[in-house]
Amino acid sequence: MQFAPHHLAALSHVLRLGSFEAAAFALSVTPSAISQRIKTLEDQTGTALVLRGPPSTGTEAGLRIAKHAEDIGLLEAQLTRELSLDVGQNTARLKLAVNADSLATWFIKAMAAVEGVLFDLVIDDQDHSAEWLRRGEVSAAITAHDKPVTGCDAYPLGEQQYVATASPSYMRRWFSNGVTAKAISCAPCLVFDAKDALQRRWLEANIAPHLSPPTHFLPSSQGFVEAAVAGFGWGMNPLQLVTPLIDQGRLQPLVEQTELAVPLTWQVSRVMAPSLADVTRSVLNAAKCNLK
Repeated sequence: MQFAPHHLAALSHVLRLGSFEAAAFALSVTPSAISQRIKTLEDQTGTALVLRGPPSTGTEAGLRIAKHAEDIGLLEAQLTRELSLDVGQNTARLKLAVNADSLATWFIKAMAAVEGVLFDLVIDDQDHSAEWLRRGEVSAAITAHDKPVTGCDAYPLGEQQYVATASPSYMRRWFSNGVTAKAISCAPCLVFDAKDALQRRWLEANIAPHLSPPTHFLPSSQGFVEAAVAGFGWGMNPLQLVTPLIDQGRLQPLVEQTELAVPLTWQVSRVMAPSLADVTRSVLNAAKCNLK
């Protein structure tokens, strides 16, 4: 089955921008033209592709076809480079799964070194980001798993170092007699979201197993750091983000020399690997300079 490029473009823009009107504006056509193109695709595939919003979102089939359109764009961009053709205004779009702490510490440097690509990032925990690859919804991902997802190539990146930190005032209030199992069971803890297991892993390795302190959920890497500085709770922060604050005395480790190392891996779809060679090279270079 072959899909018309302008039909694929309509679907991609609707799912990315969230409405038929926004897609029409971006493609310089009318909303009715977008609607007709989507209907033609749905008739061609025999299934619904778009869940009309707001916002408009994709069905499972719609997301797969939109990913197919993205892959075509990346392959065409590769061919354009190889033949030294004029790129014009056609810029390839790349959807990736990245964990929030990599984005906050080093991954932006990797993206900035790549030309001719528009990035579409999905933020997910490094222990779960491989699922996006398994579902075929992204072309590459940063994961905590070194075993390649089926159909993918895996490149070790190094280790992201985490340190359990809190403000001096928080330490005085909750741990005046030391960081004990009893004390930490009562002290408020910061957790990124329900997938975040770093705090639990640190507790099991350094304090005691099966502890369940009161928890604030705070899905922001920078907010995590600011909350710790404000005495809101303790949490596992990337060492790169908090080293200056530790040096300034605004944060301190709960227990010295108990850093938690999280190995990271860059996994990329093998089919798309040649088209993503520049991205992979940039990611590996940035990781080499920023991870341990």
